Amino acid sequence: MKSSNYLYLQFADVIENQIKSGLLNVGDKLPSIREVCAETGYSMSTVSKAYYEVESRSLIESRPQSGYYVSNISARIITEPSASKPILSVENIDREDLVDLVYGDMRKKDLTMLSLGFPSNELLPIAKLNKGMVQAMRQLPNSGTSYEEIQGNSNLRKEIARWSFTWGGSLTEDDIITTPGCISAISDCLLTLTKPGDTIITESPVYFGILQLARSLGLYVMELPTNMTTGIELEAVKKTLSTNKVKACVLMSNFSNPSGSMLPNEHKKEIVRLMDFYNVPLIEDDIHGDLYFGTSRPTNCKTYDESGIVLCCSSVSKSLAPGYRVGWVSAGKFKKEVLRTKLYHTISSPTITHEVVGDFLKNGRYENHLRKIRQILNRNCNNYINTVLESFPAGTKVSQPQGGFFLWVELDKKIDTAAFYHLALKHNISIAPGRIFSFQDQFSNCMRLSFGLPWSNELRESIRTLGRLAAKQL
Repeated sequence: MKSSNYLYLQFADVIENQIKSGLLNVGDKLPSIREVCAETGYSMSTVSKAYYEVESRSLIESRPQSGYYVSNISARIITEPSASKPILSVENIDREDLVDLVYGDMRKKDLTMLSLGFPSNELLPIAKLNKGMVQAMRQLPNSGTSYEEIQGNSNLRKEIARWSFTWGGSLTEDDIITTPGCISAISDCLLTLTKPGDTIITESPVYFGILQLARSLGLYVMELPTNMTTGIELEAVKKTLSTNKVKACVLMSNFSNPSGSMLPNEHKKEIVRLMDFYNVPLIEDDIHGDLYFGTSRPTNCKTYDESGIVLCCSSVSKSLAPGYRVGWVSAGKFKKEVLRTKLYHTISSPTITHEVVGDFLKNGRYENHLRKIRQILNRNCNNYINTVLESFPAGTKVSQPQGGFFLWVELDKKIDTAAFYHLALKHNISIAPGRIFSFQDQFSNCMRLSFGLPWSNELRESIRTLGRLAAKQL
């Protein structure tokens, strides 16, 4: 296995060098997989994985019924957005009104929804889910109208535990507590570990749902400096843990919302070590972990957790069925307390939808679906980046996520994206202004774009419209 992996990476590096040296130019078609196999003697699997790896690096793109071509992005110099530099303070600025506006856009059917991060219905296996729903009603006692056991659907928990091998986990059915979505899992963890007036630490920018949840629980949020590619900065974590009374840390280790950053494995290991050393629980949101663009699923912090200090939360809300409200947490040494919190606040998870997702995992349908949606999202991401670079004013900075749903765009400091949000709405486009991702006075010139919509000429034109509007603000 190792030699095969090494071979496809070797070949991927060869292709990358040919592109960067000018041997292959933008628009050039690469040989077909069969042609490469015949010429090199490599297996179909090795060549396919190599092409997929180079595509994940945004250097080539797959065109349906045609093959692989050198991407426009490969010829562009992309400047990543600036690292955040929040003040290490617990004074929080209210963003609730702006968040309410963005969420309110979900009710409007005529908008191009670049603001909210979930997959379009066109990307979901709805027909198969419907069949699963009928089957679940037939096989569940009382057609699924009864309460589940407190810990959750045993079929789902068993399959989640089995699925954990993809990120290097070795969970059992008993390690899993199901919840109505990932944010519910995080809420149960915070309710268990904190009380009003406590301080938690997180990355910056951070998903606004975490900020609003913390505020509703009476918690103070200390945002830490974060690199838009490699995630939260280790030195900031270490310094904060050593000098502040912190009750918990909440972060997304893979394809963070909104920046798309991913912690390198060594950073994940070190963060777990620090949390264990200072006895601070780490609530990990790994909801995007399955949506990677490379050839293998990234590890998470839970992978390196030996003491049970990590509470790993996830869901299929971003990958399979947002409305099914299927989430879970592997709560480590806090399992008993988190289970009690679930009992007090939820009692039971939705019965039928959890059974459907359990069967989806069991029958291999989830894995098949993921292979398709990952390729779509990867192409979408490349198309978004290319269109932003073509259409937005010079100096625009854009992230290069290796998975997930989100592009983080940094505009000229003269542009206030809260005002830009209202301007875009007049053109039937909804964006997520950067300032909702922080309680501090940050990211006013940034915005988050979701690439969970099917790519089309209309979508390209919407992004170009944003670029023209941005240029007029200068």
